[in-house]
Amino acid sequence: MKRGKIYKQAEELVDKTKLYDAKEAIEIIEKMPKRKFDETVELHVKLGVDSKHADQQVRGTVVLPHGTGKTLKVLVFAKGDKAKEAEAAGADYVGAEELVPKIEKENWFDYDVIVATPDMMGVIGRLGKVLGPKGLMPNPKSGTVTMDVTKAVADIKSGKVEYRLDKTNIIHLGFGKVSFGAEKLVENYETIIDAIIKAKPAAAKGQYIKSVSIATTMGPGLYINQK
Repeated sequence: MKRGKIYKQAEELVDKTKLYDAKEAIEIIEKMPKRKFDETVELHVKLGVDSKHADQQVRGTVVLPHGTGKTLKVLVFAKGDKAKEAEAAGADYVGAEELVPKIEKENWFDYDVIVATPDMMGVIGRLGKVLGPKGLMPNPKSGTVTMDVTKAVADIKSGKVEYRLDKTNIIHLGFGKVSFGAEKLVENYETIIDAIIKAKPAAAKGQYIKSVSIATTMGPGLYINQK
């Protein structure tokens, strides 16, 4: 794969044989030549678990102290007082059954997260084939199926992120923007790493964290010495 000039300049700052301290790696990212947009800083954590087994799944949510730098759009499925509550909390869209054909037939996906009250899950279940592949299905484990829609919307808007294993047993997650500066990025990094460590399944054997790397959206990766 041919790399551009900016990538090559960034790559020159990285020692590929070295395991960096998280703060040191983030400071190197700060020194890299800047793109025309504010790049996201991404975290990639390979775990020593097998995601094919239900008792070795790693999934959860955490509120990053400095958010992600992206304001997420929230759709809430709710009725009556809970719908009013969601609107008051700052949800971007609120509705019920009437949204099903809009999503199914019009390919409406102008939102990043869906929150639902438990009584609406029967309605949302009809959208499983559409929402599932996009990772948009509400889930009690991620706090998106709840009666407390005010808290759910507030958490998402303030920087709540979900982490989950992919099929190759890796967690991929954006944890801030380059413009945040090293101090805020380190705090976000430590928050998400602590959450992943605490989420270690009882069934996991051997080395839990196999490797950790961070990179900007279009930059080279730096491997972290994460005990």
